[in-house]
Amino acid sequence: MKETATSAFKYVEIDLTQRVLAVLGDPGPGSFFRSFGKGRSGPPELTVGVGDTVSITIFESAAGGLFIPNDAGSRPGNYVTLPAQTVDQKGYIAIPYAGAVLAKGRTLGAIQAEIVKKLSSRAIEPQVIISVTSQASNQVTVIGQVGTPGKLNINSAGDRVLDILSRAGGIANAGYETFVTLQRHGTEATIYFLNLVNDSKENIYVAPEDTLYVYQEQRSFTAFGASGSSGQFKFEQEHVLLSDAVGKAGGLLDSQADPGQVLLYRLEHRANLEKMQVDLSAFAPDVLEVPTIYRANFRDPSSFFVAKKFFVHDRDVLYVTNADKVELFKFLTLITGITGAAATATSNVTTTRSAGRYLDQ
Repeated sequence: MKETATSAFKYVEIDLTQRVLAVLGDPGPGSFFRSFGKGRSGPPELTVGVGDTVSITIFESAAGGLFIPNDAGSRPGNYVTLPAQTVDQKGYIAIPYAGAVLAKGRTLGAIQAEIVKKLSSRAIEPQVIISVTSQASNQVTVIGQVGTPGKLNINSAGDRVLDILSRAGGIANAGYETFVTLQRHGTEATIYFLNLVNDSKENIYVAPEDTLYVYQEQRSFTAFGASGSSGQFKFEQEHVLLSDAVGKAGGLLDSQADPGQVLLYRLEHRANLEKMQVDLSAFAPDVLEVPTIYRANFRDPSSFFVAKKFFVHDRDVLYVTNADKVELFKFLTLITGITGAAATATSNVTTTRSAGRYLDQ
């Protein structure tokens, strides 16, 4: 592995080995876990918000108190249920004899405790139970290519991303062409749907006001150089390995390609390169995507096994270099054309073979 820097461009070059495969996978364009999931062991604590409707029941230990009259013996219990009310724009609810109580941003337990405190000097050992009857604040918005886009309430036990997508009717397209973007308080991350399914740590809990955007995008890579075909090639399957990519591009041209120099270009996650112990001193700490060239040497039979485990990512660039002899032949052809030398075919062949023997030394 080495880092190469010029005045124009900086990049790292890495030979493909088993040690490299131990670090790399197929993470897709991003990660929910890296962006949102660290440090959270469970679902977010849900609080009451503006627009929520709550039901409040107040209990007293005996009749004759603030809410229960003396003749309450025929009642099934010493309690009264107040009319349901909606948390106002300032975040308050109104409780008789307790006044305005702040509800916005607080848990049901905290609201109950404040109401009990305010009523304790007037009611007989008051107890309060609050429940949310209509939820407007603890919701997730799901848009894009799902069965039923819209807003969904978050269950009190917590919902993960796949739970929400399932309740939204599931994805509308093939999983290998589907991506999911999560937006939360100004932060955004996108993940490949099948990685969301296959990697449990990516299936994080959603939070109130999250937005999930589901869309279809056909992944592709570009190939050029001494391969059978050049251009952009669509994945059209769940995974494409380096061996698959070389095959899709028509393989290596026997008469032209240098099998020792099959290169793949991508922007690699800095964290992956650090795990490989690549020297990144030439790059500022805030550079999280590092230009990287992976090199496979197909002259070494072990490289074929590595190529069958190395994942190609969306927008990767595959380049098969020309052999040195091919470049020399191009040069001699160019010189012949320029000088107009009347060299015979035999002398050209002899010159080329001599140069080839020199390059093989």
